[in-house]
Amino acid sequence: MSFMDEIRKIPPVTRFLSGSLLAVSLPVMLHIVSPYKVIFVRQLVTQKFEVWRIFTSFFLGSSGINFLFDMLMLYRNSDQLESNHYVRRSADYAWQLILAGAAIVAMNLPLGSFVHTRPLLLALTYVSARLAPPGTQTSIFGLISIPLQYFPYALIALDLIMGGPQAAASSITGAVVGHLWWWGVWETRVLEAFGKAPTLLRSYITNSDGPATAGVGASGSGVHVVPPRRAREEAATTGHRWGSGNRLGS
Repeated sequence: MSFMDEIRKIPPVTRFLSGSLLAVSLPVMLHIVSPYKVIFVRQLVTQKFEVWRIFTSFFLGSSGINFLFDMLMLYRNSDQLESNHYVRRSADYAWQLILAGAAIVAMNLPLGSFVHTRPLLLALTYVSARLAPPGTQTSIFGLISIPLQYFPYALIALDLIMGGPQAAASSITGAVVGHLWWWGVWETRVLEAFGKAPTLLRSYITNSDGPATAGVGASGSGVHVVPPRRAREEAATTGHRWGSGNRLGS
């Protein structure tokens, strides 16, 4: 099986998010592109119409080993959501991500944030944690095990310690957006109608992961189908290892 076959197994939105993180971050890390060209600067967006900065500000990861943690968190959280809770509904997932991204940008305007990668990771982590089976555990640094639902708050605490109040405040905006996403679309469903993708987006994004399946999990570099009961039991017993919550660039 070729490498491209493995890549195609990744759900389309998760594949796009992961590819975008690589496409934006690697040129900056290799000093091919200046980080100033991809960060969010409101004046340049509104006055110079450099609208690409809105998009690229969500995909500028940390440098060095921390980038691997960012990549792993983005891929794993997104894959769990798209493969388990948005099966055959990738267009809805993409649309809800767009709405979440718009809310993150709006909430970060008063903070003057230049990069929105961390809030995006917190939003995905929050929703994924809330939708995980009860009792699911996760480990921090492979040393401390905590209930998965508290993991987003642990990441915020780490951002406060490592990056200060500004970093923590930016991460909190992602958790707030994640809570509204979970509460409005999944818990009360009061925002479910707004989470339906427009026809144009639905026609553009097509799933190629086969028939709808109740339980799908990530394994290695691809996606495999597992029985729903087994998926719940494995998630509740094995937990996740996502590494640390290091702050991204500002």
